[in-house]
Amino acid sequence: MPQADNTVMMEGVRIIFRNFAGKEGQYNREGDRNFAVLLDEKVATAMAEDNWNVKWLKPRSEDEEEAPQAYLPVSVNFKGRPPRIVLITSRGRTNLDESTVEMLDWADIINVDLIIRPYEWTVNNKSGVKAYLQSIYATIDEDPLEVKYNQLDQA
Repeated sequence: MPQADNTVMMEGVRIIFRNFAGKEGQYNREGDRNFAVLLDEKVATAMAEDNWNVKWLKPRSEDEEEAPQAYLPVSVNFKGRPPRIVLITSRGRTNLDESTVEMLDWADIINVDLIIRPYEWTVNNKSGVKAYLQSIYATIDEDPLEVKYNQLDQA
């Protein structure tokens, strides 16, 4: 999981709370682009011990069999060194930038591989590790008509 440069690579993960557009909402300020990656309990425990900002979703039902789900909030920042964001389809790879990344908010994603980089912070005697997106490769579940007609040029 941790690389020599302290980045963390995750393959075949699911992402939730997608806000690549940075739209203002109940839990988000305007311009804050982010998402969360679901973690299994073992990874979540290890990351929490390393002071990462691991959070837990409450079970959706009162069924005691269902365990809380761990997730890691990840920030997407285009200032400085922008993240590498790649959309994978049957036509190949498409690099997304700040103006096109919001299409991931509504895409039917079937696989995500990503690398996050840590940012260690300290404020008012509190400290932690915030996750920033370094790169993400998102494979899209394409509509059958899109696949059928993807060889045609756009008008």
